[in-house]
Amino acid sequence: MTDERGNTPRPGAAGHGSLRDEVNKQSAFESPHQEAFLNVARTRSHLERDFYALFKARGLTEASYNVLRIVRGHEDRGSPIRSSAIRDEMVVRVPDVTRLVDRLESRGLVDRRRCPADKRVVFVQITARGRELLDRLQDAVGRTHIAQLEHMTRGELSELNRLLYLARNPGARPPQAPGSETGR
Repeated sequence: MTDERGNTPRPGAAGHGSLRDEVNKQSAFESPHQEAFLNVARTRSHLERDFYALFKARGLTEASYNVLRIVRGHEDRGSPIRSSAIRDEMVVRVPDVTRLVDRLESRGLVDRRRCPADKRVVFVQITARGRELLDRLQDAVGRTHIAQLEHMTRGELSELNRLLYLARNPGARPPQAPGSETGR
């Protein structure tokens, strides 16, 4: 059996394409709001499994990988980042960035330095070892992103990104995705 794109459904995929079928829920969800939230949570859990394995094999977590990317990005733009500002740029926020930075520093992946003008300010810098680790991961991370969502068209991905942005930013109206419907 194939779908409209000629793809064979994966074993265990819900027959009707609904979360209710996937989790064998007997009754309807309390609201479409609850179903949407649970769909996002289940999708995140599904997608993060591959990254968990990829990062764990290199002694990282998703959060520590994200910290390394943030620190490297700031340095590449010529502006070091304050340790206190890392949390604001994380994709998935964690409560204790200090402990994450401690672990990365103990592995020689980042260094900290105090601001000479204000000793209360601490900057985090990536080390050569941290850059090497990110360089080694770059292709694998990119391939994983593509492999997870290659069954979707560019238009579907654009619409998904637009809707997820809208879910995070009530009242915002990002541009309509090409080829998408305009009604609710």
